[in-house]
Amino acid sequence: MKLFKCTNCGQLLYFENSTCECCKHSLGFIAEDLSLVTLDPDTNGFYSVHNNKKPPFKYCKNHEFDVCNWLIPADGTDIFCRACELNHIVPNLADPEHLRQWRLIEFAKHRLVYTLLQMKLPLVSKIQDMEKGLSFDFLTEADATQKILTGHENGLITLNVNEADDDKRELSRKQMNEPYRTLLGHFRHEVGHYYWDRLIADGPFIDEYRQLFGDEREDYAQALARNYNQGPPANWSLNFISTYASSHPWEDWAETWAHYLHIMDTLETADSFGMKVAPRIADKDNSLKANINVSPFQAQNFEELLDLWLPLTFAMNSMNRSMGNQDMYPFVIQPKVVEKLSFIHRVCYASRVN
Repeated sequence: MKLFKCTNCGQLLYFENSTCECCKHSLGFIAEDLSLVTLDPDTNGFYSVHNNKKPPFKYCKNHEFDVCNWLIPADGTDIFCRACELNHIVPNLADPEHLRQWRLIEFAKHRLVYTLLQMKLPLVSKIQDMEKGLSFDFLTEADATQKILTGHENGLITLNVNEADDDKRELSRKQMNEPYRTLLGHFRHEVGHYYWDRLIADGPFIDEYRQLFGDEREDYAQALARNYNQGPPANWSLNFISTYASSHPWEDWAETWAHYLHIMDTLETADSFGMKVAPRIADKDNSLKANINVSPFQAQNFEELLDLWLPLTFAMNSMNRSMGNQDMYPFVIQPKVVEKLSFIHRVCYASRVN
């Protein structure tokens, strides 16, 4: 994630901020240039960009629920932003608990959409393209006739809103013996399935995909049943980023894709902060040093990014341990996984749209 600052007072801002906590100016995000801008009130409830001659904007309709700070042109007919137009079903917002959960969900989803836009991947809603578009259903147990499972089918991503609650998500993480489980991780995993359909299936990359990840034509239900009944293969860590990735080539792609997005977003944040990792005790060990001064979205060689990533994760884990917390990055990337991540990087780079 890029860093942003208020152009009125210079205060550094979080991506989700709707108001500058220092000078109290309104803030809004413009998806077209991926910028968080300071706003001045304009006529008819619209806003103009502070010290800028851009045409006026209005907030996305979901701003009234305090879940979105994105802007759309004031003279347009749209009422939802690029992120919120992807929603198909949202929880009952008359319930304060559902509204609280939805707010956390939207913060994570907006971060996902930011990354997809930064990567210049094809991104349309099902309103625009029912066959190839993307949409989200955020469902509650109270409204369901059966257990709600987070998943993807034909561009529709379903999320159980209970995943917004740390205690419930942590319980699921322990039951499934996962090292990592977050809302943003869910979004990144499920959208990986969507982009497999868009970028890999029946396309020029399918043969190389099958060489690296396996043949996705293997029976999916049987593969998952085998994974849940027998567990992962003994040597899974040599070939996969997670135990679940070993269950089926589709899940291997989605797990590795999510991990790729973790790396890209975190490296962009590190670059924005001008981070440099240079442990004093390891002066002669260049493998533990990194001067992160490149946008990962502009780099064509993934291995160069990995040379920055590994020292950064060692530092992040060390900082977390200093606070008495578990490792922030509980993963080990083996050479086979590097091949898969590099392949995803090449696919994404080749699939950019203007």
